[in-house]
Amino acid sequence: MNKASIENFINRYNLGGEVESVKIESTDSEMSVNFISDDKTLLGKLTSTETEFPNGEFAIFTTSQLKALLGVLDSTVNVTSDKASIKFSDKNTSVNYMLADTSVIPVVPELKQLPSFDAEITLNDDFTSIFIKSKAALNHSDTFTFSCSDGKGVVVLGYSTINTNRISINVDCKCENDIQPISFSAKYLKEILNANRGSKSASLKISSQGLAHASFQTDTINSSYYLVQIK
Repeated sequence: MNKASIENFINRYNLGGEVESVKIESTDSEMSVNFISDDKTLLGKLTSTETEFPNGEFAIFTTSQLKALLGVLDSTVNVTSDKASIKFSDKNTSVNYMLADTSVIPVVPELKQLPSFDAEITLNDDFTSIFIKSKAALNHSDTFTFSCSDGKGVVVLGYSTINTNRISINVDCKCENDIQPISFSAKYLKEILNANRGSKSASLKISSQGLAHASFQTDTINSSYYLVQIK
């Protein structure tokens, strides 16, 4: 199996270390994972058809340790498992990662009833690049704020009702109605955009009821993230 495929899958849920503990499920047809952040303001689901993982459930308690172990291997690896561990090996080296009990992995709630979404932003390469640069320039800004008026949407880092250092980004979006300023985690969106660079389609939907949904698609991977409003 191509090690880059495993690392790409992991990076899309690990989000730069923001999500550590997950349960990966693997079948003959796909590998999937549901995940939630420690502060409960981010949750998501990831599926991939590009997998040669053994079938089963794999409770990963510390993803950063798994990534470090994979880092010592060549680009092509073999993957095997038993009830207690999962082993990755190349032609000269093998690493063993001990699995956790599934009871210590955070339970991800199901989103049974989603609100209607009032706006949809196209997440193209230009937006991704400028948002990541903007977050670096205003690193202290915890949130990004979206608003829409007369069909024109804007994303602001550093938003406040008083005059502040800020960056405003005009976005390509569809707005059903005017939307008053609503804020979500800038840190998580930056990591989401970073992890999903190169997707063939990507969008961010905003609900004025307090939820944002980012989705990305490649030929083999579907990534879905939900952000809860930060007040």
